[in-house]
Amino acid sequence: MVELTDKVAIVTGGSRGIGSAISSELARNGVKVVVNYQSNSESAEKVVHAIKESGGQAIAVKADVSKSDDVLNLINETINQFGKIDILVNNAGITKDRTFRKLSQDDWNQVINVNLNSVYNTISSALPHLMESEAGRIINISSIIGQTGGFGQTNYSAAKAGLIGYTKSLALELARKRVTVNAVCPGFIETEMVQEMPDKVREQIIASVPVQRLGQAIEVARSVLFLCKDGEYITGQQLNINGGLYM
Repeated sequence: MVELTDKVAIVTGGSRGIGSAISSELARNGVKVVVNYQSNSESAEKVVHAIKESGGQAIAVKADVSKSDDVLNLINETINQFGKIDILVNNAGITKDRTFRKLSQDDWNQVINVNLNSVYNTISSALPHLMESEAGRIINISSIIGQTGGFGQTNYSAAKAGLIGYTKSLALELARKRVTVNAVCPGFIETEMVQEMPDKVREQIIASVPVQRLGQAIEVARSVLFLCKDGEYITGQQLNINGGLYM
């Protein structure tokens, strides 16, 4: 078990949904959290305020993680504020769902850049600092769609599947450096995106899940906490939080 008090984490896309839950859960366990956001400063500051109100430490840093210069600023700001990086959670992601025949080049590029290329940007910039940590952790938030595919989601599934392969390969390279690399693959989680679905679609999704409910963001956050705290001998793995939908 790793003592997390005063460890420093960056959570990309940390201001909403699953990212917000991860930021808050890590902070509740003593981690100093950098809440990354791209555009919604209000949501990010709300997460930071809640963490501080609960006695934790957090800052919000704006950065488009698909852009290497923005990521470099994110890393530098983290080091300036907290002096180190122990945990990197790559959670930032977008969807541009369309059937392939209607999928534009821009739809493809945006999703690949934000969901996959950004992970190269963050890890390449943060890695020297993670290797200095006594317990470096890289946790990539993939998806069940990267494992099963999804109708109208060729771009999203390609990015999330690529993230799984990336995780396995990097885990092999960093194992001797005491940096673990794992992927968390959520199923259907009750976030804003799912809440906006028509009721009939939501009902069909729930009916397909063996445990007969949607997952909660806090359940994904707890899996990230587990890997940070108790994951010393776990690397290159996919942790599936999906209610039995994919086994």
